[in-house]
Amino acid sequence: MNDEAAPMDLAATQTRILNALPHPVVVIDRSGRFRFANSDAEQFFSAGMSYLAKRRLQDFVPADSPLFALIDQVREQQGRISEYRVDVSSPRLGGERLVDLYVSNLPDDPDLVVVMIQLRSIAEKMDRQLTHRSAARSVTGLAAMLAHEIRNPLSGIKGAAQLLATSASDEDRSLTRLIQEESDRIVKLVDRMEVFSDQRPIERSAVNIHSVLEHVKTLARSGVARKIKITELYDPSLPPVFANRDQLVQIFLNLVKNAAEAVGDREGGEIRLITAFKPGVRLSVPGTRDRVTLPLEFTVEDNGAGIPDDIREHIFDPFVTTKPSGSGLGLALVAKIVGDHGGVIECESHEGHTSFRILMPAWREIAEATTDAPHPASEV
Repeated sequence: MNDEAAPMDLAATQTRILNALPHPVVVIDRSGRFRFANSDAEQFFSAGMSYLAKRRLQDFVPADSPLFALIDQVREQQGRISEYRVDVSSPRLGGERLVDLYVSNLPDDPDLVVVMIQLRSIAEKMDRQLTHRSAARSVTGLAAMLAHEIRNPLSGIKGAAQLLATSASDEDRSLTRLIQEESDRIVKLVDRMEVFSDQRPIERSAVNIHSVLEHVKTLARSGVARKIKITELYDPSLPPVFANRDQLVQIFLNLVKNAAEAVGDREGGEIRLITAFKPGVRLSVPGTRDRVTLPLEFTVEDNGAGIPDDIREHIFDPFVTTKPSGSGLGLALVAKIVGDHGGVIECESHEGHTSFRILMPAWREIAEATTDAPHPASEV
């Protein structure tokens, strides 16, 4: 009796595994009809399996799409093929649908072909996030070196300048003050960079993001954004974010400050704070073996001048800045903190619009993952 039940259990397990994959997966027969679609595929094609079973792939993807050539090639060679940045745009799927495709045959049934689709937006987010983390690691090593090699000599230089000032003329005393002020400025810069070398585990808890944003808004309205309109578009149903509250304040205060400086005195200047719940990318959370989704989306938008094209791709790299007196460490630190939380940050900018979007894990997902209990939001 147990032996008879095993095949059914195995099939159900296989279906659950395919549904757990964070990518659309479909099985297509020789006529192009759908024989299987996991839950992500149903979302991708905006149709349930019962509907897809009555349709063919050609009903969703143009007949001249490279996807069909890949499927034919796999059937001929009885192997597997990967193709990157394939355009599957159509009236049914929408415009600008660039995807990566993984096509394979089924050895037990040559009539069937498996197609796995990876959305380019997800792949590019992963690439950008790895780049941001790499940049932060490079600053970590530099910060440790600077703190050790520069602070002590600077202290000696400042002390010597103070001694010289006691016996210097009025004209020379202005030079000694300049030496002291510049020494202090460099020490402050080193202190800011030393934050990057802090490798201690982050103390995280359930944090109400709207409380954080309201606190940041209050600080901004009494400082850099006192004359700028700040609009809130909040999703009140959001669960808490699994994060360190002080570091969240640091992140959003930096982003709002940058937005206020970008808006400046222009007429109709506005900063928008937006929160939303959206399906996210699966990433590993630092310090654990858990892989979680990032369903919480926080956005800071402004209608300022935008980020110049030549530095837009490097905006999270250290020492990259558009400000004459800026250090170029603010956004690099933001990227590091977001990465340390297992999140993703990205920037889109053009004249009249700049947005910084942050995807982060929800507290309930993490809490339940530690007890091995599934959470609906983390199931694909």
